[in-house]
Amino acid sequence: MVRKIFILLICLLVLWIFLELNNSWIQTTRYTIKSEEIPKAFDGLNIVQISDLQEATFGEKQVKLMNAIRKANPDLVVITGDLVDSNHYDLANSLDLIEQLVATTDVFFVIGNHEVAINQVDEITETLSSLGVHVLRNEAIHLEKDREVISIIGVDDPLMMGQQSPVQAMEQMVQAALSTVPQERYTVLLSHRPELIDVYAENEVNLVFSGHAHGGQIRLPGVGGLIAPGQGWFPRYTSGEHHVEKTTMIINRGLGNSLFPYRIFNRPEIIAVTLKNS
Repeated sequence: MVRKIFILLICLLVLWIFLELNNSWIQTTRYTIKSEEIPKAFDGLNIVQISDLQEATFGEKQVKLMNAIRKANPDLVVITGDLVDSNHYDLANSLDLIEQLVATTDVFFVIGNHEVAINQVDEITETLSSLGVHVLRNEAIHLEKDREVISIIGVDDPLMMGQQSPVQAMEQMVQAALSTVPQERYTVLLSHRPELIDVYAENEVNLVFSGHAHGGQIRLPGVGGLIAPGQGWFPRYTSGEHHVEKTTMIINRGLGNSLFPYRIFNRPEIIAVTLKNS
């Protein structure tokens, strides 16, 4: 009997260590995006993406997360929504990270479905803007270097558009964001929703950063993500690099949890993308 209890305790300890590592050990995934359309002045630009923090904490005042971001050596940081969690809204917790980020580099942000669901979009976006974050709401910011320009565009989550279908809503928002961008310019889109990649491709966006799917929350080795919001079981778009026509989309597996309280075979992720003119 004592032996059985001891074995049970060992198994529980191993399970606890496994879950702890899966939910706190941050992974940095690196990609290189090569295109002749990238201006030479932006060759080597390093964009670090975080997504779906959802109130998760990585050390006191997010020290572990900040260390991982610094090691990724960002020229700018993009945040693709769900900074907060609608189930236990605590903006102050997320601001620990934001205040450190804006002291380090330029930061760009778009809202996700949790910002909409908590009905605090104005409070969140105004607070972030006051701290120096570039909040993009169906609009573009044009980055200039050595007389060459790329545009970073950002769109709201489709939930903001009420009863419209997500496809119709996203189509309108992407077109509004692109309205000040010359057709030939290299464009980087920040959008929370990866399942709408066809809309981004139809509008000939070059590079998309997205999140939302949490990597499928539980990842099955050799199969991929188990379930994702907006896509259901065994979703197609949960992580990694995807191509549709001329559009490349990078999906961040996120940092926090949503549908299930644990990530399994799915470590928290930040992404570093280097642009190369070639």
